[in-house]
Amino acid sequence: MFKVSELLKATCGELISGSKDTLAKGISIDSRTIKKNEAFIAIKGDNFDGQDFIPEAVKRGAGCLITQKEVRQKGVTSIRVDDTARALGEIACFNRKRFKDIPVIAVTGSNGKTTVKEMIAGVLSRKFKVLKNEGTRNNHIGLPLTLLKLDNSYDIAVLEIGTNHFGEVEYLTRIACPNIGVITNIGPAHLEYFRSLNGVFKEKYSLLGGLQNPAIAILNSDDAFLRRIALTKTPSPFILSVGLKHKSDFFASGISCVRGRPVFKVNQRFKFALKTLGYYNIYNSLFAIAVGRAFGLSYRDISCGLAGFSLPEGRLNFIEIEGIRFIDDTYNSNPLSLKHALGVLDNLSVRGKKIFVMGDMLELGDLSRALHAQAIREALKVADALITVGELTRACLNKNSSAKNKIFNCASASEARRILLEKVGVVPGDIVLVKGSRRMKMEEVLKI
Repeated sequence: MFKVSELLKATCGELISGSKDTLAKGISIDSRTIKKNEAFIAIKGDNFDGQDFIPEAVKRGAGCLITQKEVRQKGVTSIRVDDTARALGEIACFNRKRFKDIPVIAVTGSNGKTTVKEMIAGVLSRKFKVLKNEGTRNNHIGLPLTLLKLDNSYDIAVLEIGTNHFGEVEYLTRIACPNIGVITNIGPAHLEYFRSLNGVFKEKYSLLGGLQNPAIAILNSDDAFLRRIALTKTPSPFILSVGLKHKSDFFASGISCVRGRPVFKVNQRFKFALKTLGYYNIYNSLFAIAVGRAFGLSYRDISCGLAGFSLPEGRLNFIEIEGIRFIDDTYNSNPLSLKHALGVLDNLSVRGKKIFVMGDMLELGDLSRALHAQAIREALKVADALITVGELTRACLNKNSSAKNKIFNCASASEARRILLEKVGVVPGDIVLVKGSRRMKMEEVLKI
């Protein structure tokens, strides 16, 4: 609940009509779901303008309007701001500061953000009530909407911070005021905007500059960009490290995989067994272990929490359709996450063929062609058949003429599904990995 005077202070807005003493029972950006006496923020997006939905919001009982244009509605308080999306963030920041005694954990990195966020929340939920982003709502809209739910009923918040342009991590960190910052890794994602791995590192590293006391940073000591920082001990932020290859505070060893699922020990003493696929999920679980220990959970409690953890939808999930096993990794793709997925496929024993349906990886900038060519070379070492989807992969196929009899290219995921059934001849006993960037809509392959 907010007074209009608080909304004005948070947004540096101008009161157009109504009273500063009016109460807004909540904040909404959706005219379809707004509740009576909530404030409606008319977000202006690339393809829509929230001001077009003001009449519907008022009809449903909006008590306050926050807009970029001067708007007057009879009986409704109105505030004008320069940027409604920014106003949403500032109100969320104001709300976060009302509950500054509640610790906030922020997770960023090139890969694994959502999985790590979910693992941390799952572990902490054994002892605390945890607020988290739903799904991947990790941008300048989704993160503020999550923070607006923060109240005294929660003990901890776990927030995923996403980015594809410089300055976004810094902005979202300022809104969230996190106490603990987790950086999973630095990889070739969104290179169209960050230009190089150094650019990716600079963007992700800005998270640490916004940590609030008591400030803790948890970093991957095996990552080439993070290792130097991970092994540096500073009073603020206090740094904890995780790793498999290099010295770290939470170190995994004795690693084996049982049907693709990792089993390992932490610090040579505490055994963990995951039901999730993928060697790299050991790293993800180490972050959750480190956070769990920071909040006083026993290794036994953490182990139980991770043993029951399931990956979010579209991330290396086994599904079976008409007797055929698929690895659904359709949520997104970049070179590092593709490498991880191929590792899973490579380590699995199957009676039949290993098939990879690979969609284009987007937003890789000038390195796109080279990274796709490399990905195809690696895929051909693992897969008995490769179906590629999109122009970026098509442009790289001529370099693999010796493998033409096992490569198929198509324009869409739905066409890939047809090729999988009719030309590759997938049958029970085969296993099919499906992966590509979000805009490639690779989930269409699974609609058999």
